Amino acid sequence: MRFPLFWNVLLVGTMIAGCAATNNNPTKDWDAKRLYDEAQRAMTAGKYDVAIKQFEGLEARFPYGRYAQQAQLEIIYAYFKNNQGPLAIEAADRFIRLHPTHPHVAYAYYLKGLVNVPRREGLARYLNTGEDARRQDPKSVEEAYLAFQEVVERFPDSHYAQDASRRMAYLSNEIAKHEISVAKFYLDEDAYVAAVNRSKFVLQNFQSTPSVEDALGIQAIAYRRMGLTELMRDTVQVLELNFPNSEYFEDINKSEGKKKKRKKKKKKKKKDRAIINY
Repeated sequence: MRFPLFWNVLLVGTMIAGCAATNNNPTKDWDAKRLYDEAQRAMTAGKYDVAIKQFEGLEARFPYGRYAQQAQLEIIYAYFKNNQGPLAIEAADRFIRLHPTHPHVAYAYYLKGLVNVPRREGLARYLNTGEDARRQDPKSVEEAYLAFQEVVERFPDSHYAQDASRRMAYLSNEIAKHEISVAKFYLDEDAYVAAVNRSKFVLQNFQSTPSVEDALGIQAIAYRRMGLTELMRDTVQVLELNFPNSEYFEDINKSEGKKKKRKKKKKKKKKDRAIINY
């Protein structure tokens, strides 16, 4: 079968280009160990993009064996340091899924935690403790907390357990403060059920944080304003037992008067609007 001249030329050109690409690849004769060592050297030099390519090449050429597994683990950190968070999380999840019993799987969980949490200086801004806090979704921070929790509970003797525990304590405080911020917003908006639910979440999940006092106080005020006297008294009793000098007692006692005052203001606003529309 004869091909047109154009296709013959194109085929020869493609073959020449392929041979040239192979000849120009300095790693074509490297074994798995050499590829891994070079990738590690790139990591040490801070050339994370180079390291990523070399780890990817190692796994593609030598998909089985300890060097491939180690490359899958190291590339998580390389992505993290190269500011490629989503890829780092994806790589961590992949490693955990493929090697759940690997001796260093705790490191994958630990890295997943590091990647998920924003930098310390940006965490408060990320959670946003202002009036729009209800709109923020701290899912990433919660994912970090769960990843560190895996390290602490499943691998308590690992090198990363102690630091993961410290990070959990810090994150639990920040998540609890975020929930309290949202609960206060709902309380100010007279959304009492939502305020109670947010407070309960803190009481159920973050009992060791300073936000417990806020959760009890907000819950008691919400119960008082809803007219749920028995629930309010039970909550106040717990608040008195644990925080006898809490500033919330004054707010709880004033909450009924504030409620009446707000109702009067709302009625006045409605009247004003009616006059304007008229």
